[in-house]
Amino acid sequence: MSKFREAVNSGSFVVTCELNPPKGTDLGRLYEKTDLLNRTVTAFNITDSAGSNMTMAPIAVAHLLMDRGIEPILQITGRDRNKIALQSELLAAHALDIDNVLCMSGDPPGRGDHPDATAVSDLDAIGLLHGIKSLQTGKDIAGNDLKGAPSFYPGAVVNPGSSDLDKEVQRMEEKIDAGAVFFQTQAVYEPEAFEKFADRTQRFGVPVLAGQIVLKSGNMARNLNANLPGVHVPDEIIRQMDDAEDRSQASIEICARLIEALRPMCGGVHIMAIGWENRIPQILEGAGLSEG
Repeated sequence: MSKFREAVNSGSFVVTCELNPPKGTDLGRLYEKTDLLNRTVTAFNITDSAGSNMTMAPIAVAHLLMDRGIEPILQITGRDRNKIALQSELLAAHALDIDNVLCMSGDPPGRGDHPDATAVSDLDAIGLLHGIKSLQTGKDIAGNDLKGAPSFYPGAVVNPGSSDLDKEVQRMEEKIDAGAVFFQTQAVYEPEAFEKFADRTQRFGVPVLAGQIVLKSGNMARNLNANLPGVHVPDEIIRQMDDAEDRSQASIEICARLIEALRPMCGGVHIMAIGWENRIPQILEGAGLSEG
């Protein structure tokens, strides 16, 4: 059993962190971040060309991290590969002892650094989850028998701040029916709004890790409000960032405060620090979370 699965199943408050593979072959900075955080973070999401910006394939990074004793969560999107390639990659992940898989549809290529690329989108997140469920029963999506079946700990994403919460909750339930056993959320800056989502989804009995994008400035917060659906950074937080003499310290305090407020309502937190990973230990200390 993976360390991440064991922690989630035990009911512990779990901390995960998102890391992007390099755009190139140099893994030095990524290793520095994982080595720094391995005592405070249970597992690391390794993104699949996040934002449709081409990077090293996450399956390689995940395997290399495991060789270093670091627990990965392999993100896999349906954007770039058809169902043949996706199933093939999942079988390869199992062969490399990668258990934790987060299924996503993926951002449209037009948002990334190859805007003329063609999206495949043969499977969305729910289709990927169904594919994993099928593979685990010993058959591929087309119903053909496998010689040996893989085993995974599959998860998915959910957006508590969606403008259509009814639809989001319905889609979350569909993901659970398709096999998702844990969720990580889009960034949350309003604990009161998250409480409404938590009340509606508590009946599912599936652990949810609340997302936190670490803010670097008021302008970054305004940009999230303008461009990231379902995310709303309140004016009070934006003012605190604008007025701060030390934006790094203000960011740490804000994130710690939010995690502390969210903690009773979720099974953990998923931190997206985007280059500020060295602040995560201070954030967790400020939130009252001891090192693991």
